[in-house]
Amino acid sequence: MAAFDDAFRRQLRELFVWRRDVRRFRTDPLPAGAIDRLIETACLSPSVGLSQPWRFVTVDEAARRRAVIDDFKACNADALSCYSGERAARYAALKLSGLEQAPGHLAVFADKASDIGHGLGRATMPETTEYSVVAAITAMWLAARADGIGLGWVSILNPARIHVILDVPASWKFVAYLCIGYPEAECDQPELEQAKWEHRRGADDVTLRR
Repeated sequence: MAAFDDAFRRQLRELFVWRRDVRRFRTDPLPAGAIDRLIETACLSPSVGLSQPWRFVTVDEAARRRAVIDDFKACNADALSCYSGERAARYAALKLSGLEQAPGHLAVFADKASDIGHGLGRATMPETTEYSVVAAITAMWLAARADGIGLGWVSILNPARIHVILDVPASWKFVAYLCIGYPEAECDQPELEQAKWEHRRGADDVTLRR
């Protein structure tokens, strides 16, 4: 078994502390193969029944990117209409995607029809397919931060329209659309906390003991 010392463990915790959901990107291009390497790291993640259900779509075509951006704008306008008063003003002031600046766009899906893993662990909790994909995204997020690369998860999108825009199999479930690039700035505090939208809870706030 590989051994990791205290110094490594401290650095690993720092990596978690400094991981951010990035919205503000520089437009500098990523090094050749950077996204492919992040995908390779994501594929080392655990998955239910070793099903490896993650499916990645790199989005490079300008027309497809523009269609995704247009969908975000429509969905974001709908979301804004759900708020009123001061909360609506705060929402309108938030920057909720880096779609127009980030040099890398990556869509991530869960292949619900795959027979890899032979269904192990999914009979009672089929949603573990999607959970496995989220675990892979988390691994990618941390690997990106270790390389000085930012990653932003855009969820204000219509899954059905994303399927059409990217022309993927109907059995794939849309999980995430990721913006990837170099962040304008680095911070150890979530941007939504800086904007006073919400604050981070500690472990005691979310732990029950029985």
